[in-house]
Amino acid sequence: MQPKTPKLLEDIRDAAAFIREATRGRTREDYGRDRLLRQAMERNFEVIGEAVNRLAQHDPETAGRISKHRQIVDFRNVLTHGYDLVDHRLVWSTIEEEVPVLLTEVESLLGGKRPKSH
Repeated sequence: MQPKTPKLLEDIRDAAAFIREATRGRTREDYGRDRLLRQAMERNFEVIGEAVNRLAQHDPETAGRISKHRQIVDFRNVLTHGYDLVDHRLVWSTIEEEVPVLLTEVESLLGGKRPKSH
C-alpha cells in the first residue's frame, strides 16, 4: 500500500458509513422529499468519488481491488458537474445496493477494522 492509501480508504469508509447511517429506516420517497437528505448524500458520494479517484492515481493496484471503482468516479462526476441530470431513483438504488458492497470491500482493504462511531 502506498502511504496515502489508508487515509483515502478511511475517507471512503467514513462517507459510506455516514450514508448507511443517515438513510437507515428511510425510503426512496423520503429521499425524494427531503432536500437536506439528498444534498447530504450527494456530498458524501462526491467525497467517495474523489477519494477513489485519488486512490486510483496514487495506488492503482488497491483502487483496482474496489469493484466498480471507475463507475464510482463517473458517478461523482455526474453529481458534481451534471447536477441537473441527477436521477433520484439511481442515487437511492446506489445507496441500497452499492454502498454496502463498497463498505465491505473498503473494510477488507483496511484489514477488517470497523468504522469509527460518529
